[in-house]
Amino acid sequence: MRQWNDNDVPVAYFITFRARGTWLHGDKRGSVSRHRNAYGSPYLPPEPSWHATNRARLKVKPVKLEADRRRATLDAIKETCEKRNWLLEASNIRTNHVHTVVRIGLKSPDIALNAFKANATRTMRERRLWLDEGSPWADKGSKRRLWTEEHVAAACAYVLYEQGDPLPGDEA
Repeated sequence: MRQWNDNDVPVAYFITFRARGTWLHGDKRGSVSRHRNAYGSPYLPPEPSWHATNRARLKVKPVKLEADRRRATLDAIKETCEKRNWLLEASNIRTNHVHTVVRIGLKSPDIALNAFKANATRTMRERRLWLDEGSPWADKGSKRRLWTEEHVAAACAYVLYEQGDPLPGDEA
């Protein structure tokens, strides 16, 4: 498998973002801090007391993406890609996070991440599924570069087939 393409521009991006309050520092799954977030670095170990402190500090309860919110998020992502002439290769919206594989050409992946989050929030508000003033999304997100078609295929397989069973209310 080739590890790189020939022009220093990623073929696509694997973009992931989480619903607010669903993976806090100290969580049993581990976490990443801003000081320890280099690609491939180990997660911080679980710390129940730190996790409890972070949960107590939440201004709103953790956001769950139920079927209507997942549908609104998917519709917003599809609309964003259509309007911007981006190619959405794969998307899977779960109860606490969103995965997409998208070809955005020379655009910054930050633009895609922010557009997906903003338009998903707008769509949820229009459908009266999100009434809070703040965002339903955690700050930032992951924007992995996919350098070859093989990387795109592997990311699509992960997004489409390795996230667990379809959720109730999702399209087949």
